[in-house]
Amino acid sequence: MARRRLHGLQRVLGVNALFSTAYGNVGSSIYYALGLVASYALGLTPIVFVISGVIFFLTAATYAEATTMFPEAGGSSSFARRAFNEFASFFAAWGQMLNYIITIAISAYFVPHYLGSILWAPLRHGPADIIAGIVIVAILAAINIIGAQESTGVNVTLAVLDFATQLLLVVAGLVLVFNPEILVSNVRLGVAPEWSQFLLAIPIGMIAYTGIETISNMAEEAKDEARTVPKAINRVVIAVFAIYALLPAVALSALPVKQQADGSYQTLLGLPEDQGGFAGDPVLGVVKQLDLGALQGAAEVYVGLLAATILLIASNAGIIGVSRLVYSMGIHRQLPDGLRRLHPRFGTPWIGIIIFSAVACLAITTGQADFLGSIYAFGAMLSFTIAHAAVVKLRFSRPDAERPYRGPGNITVRGVSIPVFAVLGGLGTFAALIVVSVLNLSVLVAGLAWLTIGVCVYVLYRRSQGLGLLAEEKVQVPQPVVPDEAEYESVLVALEPRDYSPGAVATAVRMAAQRRHGVHVVVPITVPNALPIEAAMPDREAAAQAVIEQACMQGGSRVSGHWEKVRAGQAGNLIVREAQEIGAQAIVMAMPPRQAGSLFGKTLETVLERRPCRVIIQSDPGSPAGESRGRETVA
Repeated sequence: MARRRLHGLQRVLGVNALFSTAYGNVGSSIYYALGLVASYALGLTPIVFVISGVIFFLTAATYAEATTMFPEAGGSSSFARRAFNEFASFFAAWGQMLNYIITIAISAYFVPHYLGSILWAPLRHGPADIIAGIVIVAILAAINIIGAQESTGVNVTLAVLDFATQLLLVVAGLVLVFNPEILVSNVRLGVAPEWSQFLLAIPIGMIAYTGIETISNMAEEAKDEARTVPKAINRVVIAVFAIYALLPAVALSALPVKQQADGSYQTLLGLPEDQGGFAGDPVLGVVKQLDLGALQGAAEVYVGLLAATILLIASNAGIIGVSRLVYSMGIHRQLPDGLRRLHPRFGTPWIGIIIFSAVACLAITTGQADFLGSIYAFGAMLSFTIAHAAVVKLRFSRPDAERPYRGPGNITVRGVSIPVFAVLGGLGTFAALIVVSVLNLSVLVAGLAWLTIGVCVYVLYRRSQGLGLLAEEKVQVPQPVVPDEAEYESVLVALEPRDYSPGAVATAVRMAAQRRHGVHVVVPITVPNALPIEAAMPDREAAAQAVIEQACMQGGSRVSGHWEKVRAGQAGNLIVREAQEIGAQAIVMAMPPRQAGSLFGKTLETVLERRPCRVIIQSDPGSPAGESRGRETVA
């Protein structure tokens, strides 16, 4: 039988892995952001990317400081919880949810545009692009419900290939088409573009830099996070700034702004495909302007396929982000438990995936890339602003807290170190939020509607559960009985289908908690000899699955589990075999009721007799085998 791998978060990611994964998310945005920004900013598109890049630099510094203070998944939501309260944390998380939904929608929407340029032209226009985008989201949602694991190695390889390709395009473009005189002639201040369009382009340009939360969400998996996280963030900043400052200049040299017969100004870079432009596949549009000779056709196919693949992965990453965020918000009692309910067979939060993927499909039906980009900017600027505010607040509320990394630019006022980078970054992102809301009323309406729905769900759910709106209310984990318990890389927990033991799960999580290692739960289901071993037993299977879900809710993302059918008297052998297969260093079991002539039940006796590792026996308070309070017995 193949070895089962634990799904817990382990600190194994170094600087290169963090950088590659983050760039894979940030770098995908250029494939649609370039055309969206050009449609507004025209000849000032390169300037817009430089301005938004400066704001991104300040935001990255904020995330680096806060993430090293609190190396846990959650990003701005986690920062807000520590700095303010649970409601602020929910507000940030709900903004993140909007980002994930639009990431799913906008990435899937642009996939057929790139494929249409090299495979089938109708995919570049409506309604084929809308239908194809919805189909892509539906397929990815189904895959994520089933629980297929993403290949980190493939994602990292594609991220490196993506960066190398973009860098090569910049170099080739600088040599073949770059022309400073054309760039200057592209600009007619106040006319092409109008000032309102230029201001609106800045927050939209920020979507090219969203994805920085990726590193924050991977902090629990980073080794030596105080050193690796800031270094990885700095590398992402340098890489994206270099690409996004130069590639737009190349693009506007290849596809300059021209005055039309009616007096208006346009660039094919921001013009829809049905008008002969490349707004749906701007990077490919740049490639088509390069004179590569015999390599031209191959280069277009390569870039088209690479862009479609990167965008497909970005859309899938959005669905993965939704599933993790739904589960996390459920753990923190911010959303109804039903949304984070795990599928009885696949163990994934299928209801949340279906609902929010459906919202993404609804967004795609608008067929308006500029609207998707603007609403994306709304959610991103909201999350970024909250993150900046949290870092400023923490400097006042926790001035003596350990900060392994401090952002650049700090001044001391009345004994308090003021993070200038967070203040300026917060002002920048908040101003961008106001601009994108005021200058685009449809975005303001949609954004406020999204926030209103979220707040109503939060308030109604909290009140229905008798919970306060501001205090953190997380699934309670019993405190350790033995404070100096050793740490284990992998722990197996054996539970009964109808007798959940919170103490056993708490003990296992505590033993593996320091470095977020894996905990696996196994629940044996006894099948009577009169029935085939694979006989359907829906009641017992449902009860076993409920036990696993309780363990996952109590222990968080580091806990995985499964149930397995055995014959009477074989549960002990199953537990020993599972421990050997996963390489468990400890087995945790609940104390069974005392049986006649034996302190332990037969299952526990078998495990103790054949134990391949340390065995911890946990008795819960109030259990038939327990005393007045829980205790542990070590064998």
